[in-house]
Amino acid sequence: MMSEVFPTAFLFFAGALALLALPQGRLRAGLLLAIPIAAAWQVWSLPEGGLWQVTFFGLELELMRVDRLARVFALIFTLAAFLGNLYAWHVRDAVQQVAALLYAGAAIGAVFAGDLITLFFYWEGTAIASVFLIWARRTEGAYHTGMRYLIVQIGSGVILIAGAALYYRETGSLAFETMTLGSPGTWLIFLSFGIKSAFPLLHNWLQDSYPAATVTGTVILSAFTTKLAIYALARGFAGTEILIYIGVVMTLFPIFFAEIENDLRRVLAYSLNNQLGFMVVGIGIGTEMALNGTAAHAFAHILYKALLFMSVGAVLFRTGTSKASELGGLYRTMPKTAMFCLVGAASISAFPLFSGFVTKALVLDEAASAHYTWVWAALVFASAGVLSHSGIKIPFFTFFAHDSGLRPKEAPTHMLLAMGITAALCILIGVYPAPLYAILPYPVDFHPYSGGHVVGQLQLLLFALLAFAVLMRTGIHPPEIRAVNLDTDWSYRKAGPWVLARISGLVSAIWGAVGGLFAGQIRAAIAGFYRSHGPEGRIAHIWPTGSMVLWLAILLGVTLVVVYAA
Repeated sequence: MMSEVFPTAFLFFAGALALLALPQGRLRAGLLLAIPIAAAWQVWSLPEGGLWQVTFFGLELELMRVDRLARVFALIFTLAAFLGNLYAWHVRDAVQQVAALLYAGAAIGAVFAGDLITLFFYWEGTAIASVFLIWARRTEGAYHTGMRYLIVQIGSGVILIAGAALYYRETGSLAFETMTLGSPGTWLIFLSFGIKSAFPLLHNWLQDSYPAATVTGTVILSAFTTKLAIYALARGFAGTEILIYIGVVMTLFPIFFAEIENDLRRVLAYSLNNQLGFMVVGIGIGTEMALNGTAAHAFAHILYKALLFMSVGAVLFRTGTSKASELGGLYRTMPKTAMFCLVGAASISAFPLFSGFVTKALVLDEAASAHYTWVWAALVFASAGVLSHSGIKIPFFTFFAHDSGLRPKEAPTHMLLAMGITAALCILIGVYPAPLYAILPYPVDFHPYSGGHVVGQLQLLLFALLAFAVLMRTGIHPPEIRAVNLDTDWSYRKAGPWVLARISGLVSAIWGAVGGLFAGQIRAAIAGFYRSHGPEGRIAHIWPTGSMVLWLAILLGVTLVVVYAA
């Protein structure tokens, strides 16, 4: 059954086709802004329920399944697409423009997917479209990074379709709904979602690829892939307890990598990993309020993380570098970018009156209410770490640390406008969270600005600021230096190939020795046959006729004896 509703994803796909028919310029850039606006209006107006079902090879697929969980993610995806395209207004590269539309469309299509087959097609669509935002940088390093990214993302999709096939065999259903771990199919689907969510030890694709993309591509990448995976986990595995502990690890381990990292876009990539951990914990707890916290934090996170990537991207656009060791003192000539960066930093650090405060508190309070005491303590520690590596490090070393001597121009107007709108939304949500709470999946009865919440968060933030100041004054804080920091991807990018090369060399040497031994034996056998049967061999000599007659008589006699004896 098909309804009159045109799937929201198809708006983006049709827009991408239309984009190619238009000449480069403001008309094409305007279309890039008009499509997300139209899509947002449609998403807001859609009725709930199954709106688009088709039959595919005998399978009933649901291309549009609308409910409150899907709507809130679709809304923020359309908003992120608009802000990302506004930030990229200056880009006159058809590859990036088409990729941005297809990427956003595939992510929104996956959010509305009501079955695992539809989810798979959109899942792979996000992978294929997004890699061009990396390749668009057109460097050899970006090409190799893009290939690694594509292998991981396509691999995630292959695991997903394998899990869907097994799940269909086990249950006879392809519906994308809450599942319980315990069968090969559900474990494969869970692993697929975990790869895209950047679970610990599966996370390196994120830090590898996002900083390698173009200035604008990184902003767009930060919004969709991982948050789509968070949505998929919330839809498919809400209340799965193992996610609580996976999420805790995700919040903790990136802190140390981010503290020692010099490339500020990689710092933000690690910080992104950290923030995903809060969402994963909320999904693992699985209560209505925890899922509200996950959805709200994903909404806020897309905005403030995009704002931070935008500000660092503007610096990269003007200076050609995002290395902390090469920056500093830029507030003199880029004051507006610095101000917007501070708003993003305050939001991610969960300062009162900023968006992170009113969304992260939902998850923290629910962890405490569910009596996960040590989980709550770990999340509080992780919150302090966020302040250090993103709330302080990013703006401090970019705009306020030692004077680098760089005097770049302020960011272009369209970049400032994109950052300004995003910053305003971060403040608006923080000051007045009711509209965001109203669109969450379940009713919200939560008041973030109680005395206990505000005082407790301010104490945490002030002590974290004090700790940072002490570390800087005493010289204990890791210095910002040019270096290569090793993560677990070293095991398969360096150690793995080195080990394989050594094993290959050893196997080749053994094979060569064994082969040489057999070859020597074969050559000796051939030489022996040649000596006896060759032109000069004994067998080749001319035998006298009498000898031949004698031997024939002997053979005939032996034959007769055998025959008569038988």
